[in-house]
Amino acid sequence: MASFSNRVIGAAALRVATYEEVEADTSATGQAVAVVVLSSLAAGLPFIRYDGIRGLLGGTTAALVAWFVLAALIAGIGTRILPEPQTKSDLGELLRTLGFAASPGLLMVVGVVPGVGGILGLVVWLWMLAATVLAVRQALDYKSTGRAVAVCVIGFVVSYMVRYLINLVLGLGGLALAF
Repeated sequence: MASFSNRVIGAAALRVATYEEVEADTSATGQAVAVVVLSSLAAGLPFIRYDGIRGLLGGTTAALVAWFVLAALIAGIGTRILPEPQTKSDLGELLRTLGFAASPGLLMVVGVVPGVGGILGLVVWLWMLAATVLAVRQALDYKSTGRAVAVCVIGFVVSYMVRYLINLVLGLGGLALAF
């Protein structure tokens, strides 16, 4: 079994073997949750410069809720609306693979550097989308990467809208479009 750091690096490097390993390892659920929490904190950290601790908590909360919405959407869309004949998965497999797909989000901590956040956010968002596509393809046993892309794009758009709305509700309006 790989270490936590090896799994984070493997997931960020888009290694299929890492996603297969965490999909099968039921003891990796806690590690996947840790990746999501740390990635969400990294996404919330840049908000400190705009609104202090309230910005950190709001940005982190928005990122966490958006991730959970994404996981639920992908589970529903991937297994009920767009399954392939061989698709079989349980929520645990999806949560583990999707949790590790958040690994690139750890780089959002660099967003505290002025002028870097927007560009970095876009790069990390696209990287996380690629990792999520891989995670979904592996967890749902898809043969088609295109189907995994469709599931993920739908999920990402809806979860991003949720994050945008949370930022607006929390009064982080100027940051509502921030990654």
